[in-house]
Amino acid sequence: MTSAPTAMMNRIYRRQRHIYDLTRKYYLLGRDSLIAELRPNRGARVLEIGCGTGRNLICAAHRYPDARFFGIDVSTEMLTTAIEAIARTGLSSRVRVAHADATAFDAQRLFGTTQFERVFISYSLSMIPAWRDVLDSATAQLAPGGELHIVDFGGQSRLPRWFRGTLRRWLALFHVSPRDEFERVIAGQARLIGASLAFDRPYRDYAQYARMRMPAA
Repeated sequence: MTSAPTAMMNRIYRRQRHIYDLTRKYYLLGRDSLIAELRPNRGARVLEIGCGTGRNLICAAHRYPDARFFGIDVSTEMLTTAIEAIARTGLSSRVRVAHADATAFDAQRLFGTTQFERVFISYSLSMIPAWRDVLDSATAQLAPGGELHIVDFGGQSRLPRWFRGTLRRWLALFHVSPRDEFERVIAGQARLIGASLAFDRPYRDYAQYARMRMPAA
């Protein structure tokens, strides 16, 4: 599959993918906390939307050895790095990744399953223009009682104004736009489908973290 989003992301990450994990650990805050909150049961299927280099999937697979992990990304360059990293760590039998658009994908065709007990999205909504469609797609993949976990850039409301302006100008260079209306949108979605929602703004609102739990069957 080739597309305009794939071409654009490949241009951005063709070289950056080699240093992505080394540099992003300093400002993609909250990723490890999200992984610690997943707590999938034995045999659970866990999907990451926007898996990038595979860093989060590998960390999660090590932490939860009894779960199965899947990831999608629109960048084939990033997926190349992910596949290589997953193979190096000996996790190819438990972690699978595929090329797909986060706004609309067929999990049955990609992975042979239509539902996941956990879906998580780490710092990807801010890179996807149609991010509301990603939320719809993510919730549609959840099994009854399943959970959606999302961490991304927050509003930086409790940080100095100069910091917020500098950060956002720098993020724009990479086509990243923090979703300031994210809490309102996901709260409305949770009400619509009868899901429970927990929402936090850690690191003085540097980040925003949502956990939505689907109603049981």
